[in-house]
Amino acid sequence: MRNPEKEPEDWTTGDEPMTGPQRSYLQTLCREAGEQFNDKLTKAEASKKIEELQAKTGRGK
Repeated sequence: MRNPEKEPEDWTTGDEPMTGPQRSYLQTLCREAGEQFNDKLTKAEASKKIEELQAKTGRGK
């Protein structure tokens, strides 16, 4: 039985600050995409931004 994946906004810790690994990866993606890095994102917001930038940069394939 698979564990259903929750949407980031439904995470119980989604409103906490992004994690160190999220921060590092997001900085890399922002640099590659030519976008400004926002260090104030929550875990949930960072997850969504990572997905967005993966699609933009082709890293999410």
